[in-house]
Amino acid sequence: MSETSIQLQPIAPPEAAAKSNRRLSWVRPSSTRDPSLQIDRSEFDDGTSLHPTVSRSAAAIDITDTTRTAAIIASVTLITAISTLLNGLTTVALPTIQAELHIPDSMQLWPTSIQALTTGCTLLFSGTIADALGSRFMYLLGTVLQAGFILGCGLARTSAQLILFRGLSGVAISLCLPSAVAIITSSFVGKRRDMAFAAMGGGQPLGFTVGLTMGGVLTDSIGWRWGFHISTVLNVAVLGIAIWGLPKDIDNRSAEGPESAIWKHKLGRLRTEIDWVGAGVASASLALLSYAFAAITGSTADIRQPSTIASLAVAGALIPVFIFWVGRQERLGKPAIIPNSLWRNRTFTAICIAVFFTWGSFNALETILTFYFQKAQRVSATKTSLYFLPAPVSGTVSNIVIGMIVHRFKANYLVIVGCVLSVVAPLVLVGASAHSNYWATGE
Repeated sequence: MSETSIQLQPIAPPEAAAKSNRRLSWVRPSSTRDPSLQIDRSEFDDGTSLHPTVSRSAAAIDITDTTRTAAIIASVTLITAISTLLNGLTTVALPTIQAELHIPDSMQLWPTSIQALTTGCTLLFSGTIADALGSRFMYLLGTVLQAGFILGCGLARTSAQLILFRGLSGVAISLCLPSAVAIITSSFVGKRRDMAFAAMGGGQPLGFTVGLTMGGVLTDSIGWRWGFHISTVLNVAVLGIAIWGLPKDIDNRSAEGPESAIWKHKLGRLRTEIDWVGAGVASASLALLSYAFAAITGSTADIRQPSTIASLAVAGALIPVFIFWVGRQERLGKPAIIPNSLWRNRTFTAICIAVFFTWGSFNALETILTFYFQKAQRVSATKTSLYFLPAPVSGTVSNIVIGMIVHRFKANYLVIVGCVLSVVAPLVLVGASAHSNYWATGE
């Protein structure tokens, strides 16, 4: 790495170097924790800000080389775009996939939903591990695994194989996403950092758009499997860009000194700085709850089955167990994956609830519409993909526009507008029938 492309910009006096910037987690301040890594409580408690206060001992790597900047931004943008590309492809090809692999009605939604489920269950977990082992290492590991699991989806011969590999690809992308955020934060400052985050966010609707189009065309021609094969090749190309472009200094840069780069030291942090029990309890509860919901997808009568009742009962019982455990961890000043005190902040809680319902509504609507177009209206996969295009296109445009005007308006108003639109959009389809026109409903 040349000195002209990377500049170390100290943002703290030398005497602060004794403080560690190694981890950033929502934990209670303790004498055993570095106070420089705690949340800025003066802003956090009054609900006006949720951004963390990073250790003053950190030294920001400012990438100024244009080629390397492009490589980093392209890598983190494409890896998120590939994930949503596969979601778009699976969404539009789902009826065909169900028919070819003989997926039962009770499991017909799993090829599209399992990736988001496994990503959500492991995202916080992966971010904490990345803190210990290094964001570059975790990003490259996630990229390698995602390439293998995507290929597995394309080669799947049964519904179980496809659902398994889709779920594993969700785990792989969860290794990449928090690591990508950390890489951007560590590699850029100022406008370059803003540009990198904007590109990473814009890659999601763009990827979904490409996935819809590609999925429709391939499903009606050479087959949906080729969408996964092409995505595998693209993922390998992203891996090559990442290996060359991501600064190696990111994983080894720490105020703790040279020992922070030793794997024995990293593995030691892995054992002591992660709430393994909390992560396990939360993941188990989500998995059992999802299984129960999947069981009653085909028929609501299945809720009376002993396995479904047991899954719901255990999932419900694990919720208070989780609350008790993270509360205990927080009181003792130990790592807690989601401390209870975090939910006392109304801003954070409101944002989580809003994202949960708006994103859930969006994904549910996509799945319903793909069956509506292809099963009820007998529309081809290619035409269905064209019907879906306004959503990702408008999402891309909105991402750009909001980024340009967000500093001129209160974010609260923008969030409210988004929530209202997410409520109105599904209601427009209430009057739709099998003979409705694409531009109108209820005709």
